Parts: sequence; C-alpha cells; structure tokens
Amino acid sequence: MKNEPRRPNPDELLARIREREQLPYHANGRGDLRLYLGAAPGVGKTYAMLEEAHRLAAQGVDIVVGFVETHGRAGTEALVGGLAILPRKAIIYKGVTVEEMDTEAILARHPRVALVDELAHTNAPGSPRAKRYEDVQLLLAAGINVIATLNIQHLESLHDVVAGITGVRQRETIPDGVLDAASEVQLVDVPPDVLQERLRQGDIYPPERATQALDNFFRTGNLTALRELALRRVAAGVDAKLETYMDDHAITEPWQATERVMVCVDHRPVGETLIRHAWRLVRGLKAEFMVVTVRTADLTPEKQANLQKALDLAEDLGATVVTLEGRDIAETLATFAREQRVTQLVIGHPQKNRWEELTRGSTVNRILRLCRSVDILVVADQ
Repeated sequence: MKNEPRRPNPDELLARIREREQLPYHANGRGDLRLYLGAAPGVGKTYAMLEEAHRLAAQGVDIVVGFVETHGRAGTEALVGGLAILPRKAIIYKGVTVEEMDTEAILARHPRVALVDELAHTNAPGSPRAKRYEDVQLLLAAGINVIATLNIQHLESLHDVVAGITGVRQRETIPDGVLDAASEVQLVDVPPDVLQERLRQGDIYPPERATQALDNFFRTGNLTALRELALRRVAAGVDAKLETYMDDHAITEPWQATERVMVCVDHRPVGETLIRHAWRLVRGLKAEFMVVTVRTADLTPEKQANLQKALDLAEDLGATVVTLEGRDIAETLATFAREQRVTQLVIGHPQKNRWEELTRGSTVNRILRLCRSVDILVVADQ
C-alpha cells in the first residue's frame, strides 16, 4: 500500500540501536555499563577503552580512571596520561601492600563515567567486596556510568568449555548476568598470528613469560577457539537486542538479518525428504534449523513410525525439533513461525486433489495464506 511506512532494513535498525546506546552517559537513575570484550589478553581492550575515554573527555564528559592496569605497555601508559586518575586504595595483606580500586572515592567524586579495567579481578582479602564486578555494580546503582574490560574466558558459563580448550581452569570468573546487563558490548578482535607477534615483541608479557605463553595458552588453536566463543557471545547479544527492539515496536514480520529455516513434517514418508532438502538450504545460508510437527491423536503405529524416523533424522542433522499442540494445524504452525521470526518455511506438496481442496480445504494452502511475510518452499513428494 502506498501509505504504508517503509520499514528500515536491518543495518538501519542496528544503527538506531547503537545510536540509542551512544547516549548512556547520564547522571540520573542507574548508570550504564559498556564492555570491551576480548578473546585473550593483549588484543587491545584497555587501549580501546582509553581511546574512547579521550574522545568523551574532549566532548566535555566528566570521566575518571577508576582502575586501569597498563602492564607496563608504553602505548597504554601514554594513553592514561591526560585523564583524571583517582588514587588507588592500599590494602595490607600478610605484610604486603596491595593496591585496589577505591570504590568509595569514586562514589564520593561521582563522575559521569568511570573506567574500570579487568572486570573479573578478585580483590585482595580485607577489601569491602570480594570481586571488582561487585564494585562496579555499586557504582552503577549510584548512577555512575562505567566502561570496563573483560576476556571471554572469565564468563562463568564458559568455565568448563575454556578449560577443555586450553587445559587451564580460570580462577577468576563473573556471572553471565553481568555481561547480559551491559548496555553495549564491543568486541576487540585481532587474528591469532597478530596476537602471537605482539607476544614475541614483548608487547603483552615480558620476554621470559612470552615463550612459555606461546607454547601454552597462546597456541593458535586455543586463540582461534576463544575468538569464536567471543564472536558467538557478542552475536547472541546483538540478536537479543534486535528481538527486544522488534518486540518493543510490535514488529511481527521477520527481518532478513538472521536466517531461520523451519521444516513442517507429519506422518508422511516425504518428511525425511523435506528435512534433507532443508538441511542443504541451511548449510548454504548458515541458518538456524528447526523441524516442527503438530501432535495428532489418530496416528496408526505405521504413521507414528514414519514421523519418528523423520524426527530422528532431524536430530541427527542438528536441527531443533519442536512438537506443538493445537487443533488447527495450519494456524498452529503459522503462529509458531511468526513467534520464532522464521524467514524460510519448507513444507510438502498437498496430497489432496483439486476437488478435495475445494470441498475440505488444504493445510498447505492455508499456511501459504497465513505466512505471507515468509518465503515458502513447497517440495514435491516423489
């Protein structure tokens, strides 16, 4: 229709989301958390955070360094210069003085933005709080915005996965909810060979540690796997924000940002053909793969066996198998497709002849009418 407003494409939609997230620096209410996430030490998270701090300071934003660990890296130390730095708190533990972030000093100063490095850090015994992320939560509750850094291996949900990849169990972890609550997560990413070269040049660890690190944690396979974990985690967060935006704005039609292929199967032997056809489609699109059936009570043992064979094949091919309940099969499938924002639907050709379709109706034709915003592939029963 001519009067129908044009829907923004996915790039425009994500730009709107980022525009909204570029305005988190407010002094009223709860503060916002922005995270620079990396796959491993040395990718440049702290450097990126400090560059952002200088950009904000140049705009007149009241920003302070709550805690930044430079690890003796010249470039990072140079970027700290020119920023307001709050003194650290000295804590004596077993006769040794340890410096920690002075959260109470930040609260008293109450800047608009505070920089906090190494979010998963464990505070020294005797500190008011056990973990640095707990200090950050206190700052956020007080209305102070925080920009922080985190490595993917410190997420609690990935503890066993990372241990299986690297052979190292992380002693410091944070709840996934901390990452989920961030208003923005920005991935800082470099290829494994670039990171390894930084290590050899002494830009990450001293030379005596670099060689050992290259032979252990910084092996190419480890870095590649950790990099994929970080990419997947950030992508999942973007997808969640996209769905939230669509829900908030009552957008029910699917967006062509993430392909989701749904296969409708029943007791007919053609179900296995549909699934194989869809699997080839899914591989080419790198799409999400769902196989869906609607439970019916009148299946003979033979028909039930046909359906189960199809569902078993779907699981073998990595599909998510869903069994729905509903009297109206077409409406049940169409509603589920809309809720899941399916982009492509695969169904079998109608079994009924033209007269039966006219007198008794066709489930396939009704699905075609109910899912006008979804690409539908009708596969012939051979």
